[in-house]
Amino acid sequence: MLDFTRNHFELFGLPVRYAIDPAALERAYRELQRTVHPDRHASAGDAERRLALQAAARVNEAYRALGDPVERARYLLTLRGIDAFDESDTSLDPAFLERQLERRELASDAAGARDTQALERLLAEVRDEAAATEAAVAQALESPPDLACARARVRELRFLGKVAEDVDALLAEVDA
Repeated sequence: MLDFTRNHFELFGLPVRYAIDPAALERAYRELQRTVHPDRHASAGDAERRLALQAAARVNEAYRALGDPVERARYLLTLRGIDAFDESDTSLDPAFLERQLERRELASDAAGARDTQALERLLAEVRDEAAATEAAVAQALESPPDLACARARVRELRFLGKVAEDVDALLAEVDA
């Protein structure tokens, strides 16, 4: 049915690298889902139905991980024995953290003033930095990889994603 020993990339027949073809991932996902979907095994025995459920869960997990830039980078680092989000390591570049604190303050002030334009500008700025950081992650994971740099950038990328979510939520509140 499904080889559970294969990594996420192998599962979908994709090269083990950060830059992937989203359309190829989607096609491979749909094909695998057709094969392993539990409904296709409804008349099978208990063991086969259980295996189909596990296979479908594995395919969904792999698809979610590879479809998300932060999770894809995290997974690549994990394949190389690196925990990108080790809870005991809270270090981030102080200048980066300072910028994010300033952004959060600006967002709070703009929301308090109901200034949607300021929030939209801030959100665009954060998304631009996230795109640049994602490019840095991709570069750091290419051959030869700079795993320490990749780990630092993916941590920043995750942080930027949270800042963008927060600013977006404030924007939605102000627009409401």
